[in-house]
Amino acid sequence: MDNLYAKLPPTTSAEEEFRQLLARPGIRIERIVSTGQASPPGFWYDQPDGEWVLLLQGAAHLRFADEAQARSLEAGDYVDIAPRRRHRVDWTSRDPATLWLAVHYACPPTPE
Repeated sequence: MDNLYAKLPPTTSAEEEFRQLLARPGIRIERIVSTGQASPPGFWYDQPDGEWVLLLQGAAHLRFADEAQARSLEAGDYVDIAPRRRHRVDWTSRDPATLWLAVHYACPPTPE
């Protein structure tokens, strides 16, 4: 694939699609296509690496455990998620599909 908008799954897809675009030591870039999916109730991502996400298409509600309200994201919005910052996806648009570009990056351990 050489175009982020190529071969999008149908908006009726029951599963999110994760496609790795690039992987190198310390960094991984992926395209994520959501068609109405959300994180399961009570589930929180708690990742050891940082993640920078850009919403390219559609809309989403991204919630952080340390914030009272979910953030509403639209095309063009991006957020940098620090390692171990608990977060979840509360909602994604189905039509148009929600298209994310996610950059996962390793962070050096912090000295204690």
